[in-house]
Parts: sequence; C-alpha cells; structure tokens
Amino acid sequence: MSLTDGRKNVNFVNKICRPMVESAKEENMTYADFFAEIKGKFLEADISGVQEHLAFQFNIIGEGSGIFYVEAKEGQLSIEPYEYFDRDAMFTATGEIFMKIAEGKLDPVMAFTMQKLKVEGNIEKALKLKDLIDRK
Repeated sequence: MSLTDGRKNVNFVNKICRPMVESAKEENMTYADFFAEIKGKFLEADISGVQEHLAFQFNIIGEGSGIFYVEAKEGQLSIEPYEYFDRDAMFTATGEIFMKIAEGKLDPVMAFTMQKLKVEGNIEKALKLKDLIDRK
C-alpha cells in the first residue's frame, strides 16, 4: 500500500463512512437520548435579555417520537419532557430536523419553507425560536 492509498482511505472514511455512522446514530436515537441532547445544548443558553414569556412545544414525529417544551420566563429557560397546553407556538418535525435546527445547521424559517417543519400558533412568537437558538 502506498502513501496515496492511505490518504484515499482517510478520505473515504471522512467523506463516506463517518456521515453514514452519524446518520445511523441519529436514526436509532431514542426519545430519551434525543431529549437529553437537546436539553444539554440549550440549558446553558443566556436568555437574561429575553423579557417576554415564550412557551414552545415540540412534537417529534417518526423515529424516537415524543413531546417536550421550552419555556423562557423571567430570564430562565426551562426544557421539560411534557406537553405544554398554554403554549405560544407548537413545532412538529422529525428528530433529525429538530437536531439540525438546534445545531444551527438548518434555519427554522428555511425548514418551514421547505415544509420540513410545521408551525401552529402565534407566528410572531414562533419566529423568536431563532433568537433562542442563537443564544446557546
């Protein structure tokens, strides 16, 4: 095997194998795993500048389906694995789409435009989801 063959193998692993493994990991993620990862990403967000009350419910459909809510209230962020009946907006998508949005890889407005994210409720407040994501 030559040095060039080794680089080809590394490129193969980086470009082909790694994304396949990551995709499989996301597809097999349970709701509990997904919720723990999302909560971990946002629990440290600085929302001290958010003065208004925001309550969002997220409905995960497909693999690892479940429900959780995010509430911004008095400068504190709560993320809990429950339904929130007095919500401002409700978002529905697959876990993969929510994870891409949470990681900043997919803009929520673009996801809505591409019909990968369904939004119900107060659209003006729903648009503030991006602000919460940017604060993490």
